[in-house]
Amino acid sequence: MTEADLQTAVLGLAAWLGVLAYHTHDSRRSQSGWPDLALCGTRGMILRELKSAQGRPSKTQLEWGERLTLAGQDWDIWRPADLASGRIHSELQAIR
Repeated sequence: MTEADLQTAVLGLAAWLGVLAYHTHDSRRSQSGWPDLALCGTRGMILRELKSAQGRPSKTQLEWGERLTLAGQDWDIWRPADLASGRIHSELQAIR
């Protein structure tokens, strides 16, 4: 599963659960490293970087993730295995 396929699946699941999702569609002129998705429900907000099974986060993505976590934000990386295991559904369900 590609990162784009994972994003499509996550956005569909989020919409089905009633979780709002934000993704910058063209980030070429934006500062690098910001997470792929900001997901917001009535019980919380999470920030997620999406990667394929073999994809590696960049140094800048990891720096943003560390800073966001230190600031008390819920940041993490999701991979296709997280969709298959139900982790993504569970985390979206928790904030819906």
